Amino acid sequence: MGRIHLFEFEDQRWFPNFLRNYGTDFLQFLSNKTKLYKPIIPIIKKGLSKVDTNQIVDLGSGGGGGLLWLNSELIKDIPDLKIILTDYYPNIPAFEYTKKQADNFEFISVSIDARNVPKELKGLRTQFLSLHHFKPLDARQILQNAIDSNATIAIFEAQERSVPSILAMLFSPISVWLTTPFIRPFKFGRILFTYIIPIIPLFVLWDGVVSSLRTYSVKEMQELVTSLDNSDDYNWDMGKLKSGPGVVLYMLGTKT
Repeated sequence: MGRIHLFEFEDQRWFPNFLRNYGTDFLQFLSNKTKLYKPIIPIIKKGLSKVDTNQIVDLGSGGGGGLLWLNSELIKDIPDLKIILTDYYPNIPAFEYTKKQADNFEFISVSIDARNVPKELKGLRTQFLSLHHFKPLDARQILQNAIDSNATIAIFEAQERSVPSILAMLFSPISVWLTTPFIRPFKFGRILFTYIIPIIPLFVLWDGVVSSLRTYSVKEMQELVTSLDNSDDYNWDMGKLKSGPGVVLYMLGTKT
């Protein structure tokens, strides 16, 4: 199955921010409860070992809360770890809530474009569940910007372009209905647009299926890398890891 770049509601400028935020809140809640990122801890540690600081600069953070469980595991061995949350559409209330849960989180309140990261943001660049939002040209710009900045970059996707992944996404409305009462901070709007006017389950369903159709395979990630300038100056580690019933695709780029 070839990659299909259909639209996602989350990417649209006209899509209400509060609905986008409710969607990212759900994804982050689920990733923490399922310990989705447990298999990638060694990759994060390897990436951090290649930079001059124990700082993670997370790009496309969404609500940011999805990193809470991962952070709790990382700081056991890296007590001075710092994570900076950024996004093109920063979810400030969610960023503030995440910071209250763990004081080693910081956030940038202005829009940060993963294709052109400010040079002053130093550390391991990470992207969780966001590379698929970018068409090949833009995805290459993200990677090229990391190379041009001599930055280490780690990218993770928790879905793939496969029938099992798409079928799993079809059940996402049930997950939204079951988890919504437990997502914090509590917001009446989340209840309203989940159970009474079910916009959130429907847009999560659509965006979830489209995310699978958009996801780059390991082979396609390799093709992205080979087209970059000075890509030979980097070591590229790519693959697929089992995570519960699903998988996590990953790419780690470190300067040689």
